[in-house]
Amino acid sequence: MPRGVFLTLDGLDGTGKSTQCKLLVERLRSHGLEVTSCTDPGGTELGAKLREILLFGREIGMTPRAEALLFMASRAELVERIIRPALAAGHIVVSDRFVLANVVYQGHAGGLNPDDLWTVGHVATDGLFPSLTLVFDLPPEVAASRRGRAADRLESRGLEYQTKVRDGFLLEARYNPEKLKVIDATPEPNAVHEAVWTEVRELLKSRGVEVEGK
Repeated sequence: MPRGVFLTLDGLDGTGKSTQCKLLVERLRSHGLEVTSCTDPGGTELGAKLREILLFGREIGMTPRAEALLFMASRAELVERIIRPALAAGHIVVSDRFVLANVVYQGHAGGLNPDDLWTVGHVATDGLFPSLTLVFDLPPEVAASRRGRAADRLESRGLEYQTKVRDGFLLEARYNPEKLKVIDATPEPNAVHEAVWTEVRELLKSRGVEVEGK
């Protein structure tokens, strides 16, 4: 490929987002494509430390603004050290979350101005945004029942907060339907993956990357 392609997957925890990231990366690689997979926050030494604080540091109090900026700091490091070099090498980059998550969790659900968070995200990533974001959608109570593990710091904020998160994702998708595609996460994982693959394959085709076979 002459240049890389940047894809992100997002949505409430429990929608199968991380599973779908793994399935997508495996399928892309099965077609001989170079793929870099990453998780936001995380992916670098700094990002790993910030991830631990942000998701599991229950003893550390922080305001929504501080929380958002820590996510942005992790992302800035991830972009410079991992994502940009991979794109420059012509890889497909698949990220589990990106700026949209901040806009929704700390903006729509947390009370900050979503437009301000998009602006800060532009600074943090130096203007790098994905070509396509897939948003996995489930009712919050269903997503919570599917998690299969203890809730992290953000997940433990209750149904009202999670409902605002879901509504925020859907609203942002309505604002930008060309780049934010909503995927119904209700079916079993393989069926959801086929819906993902349909969207990704169409994007790759538009970039001149033909994927043969299934």
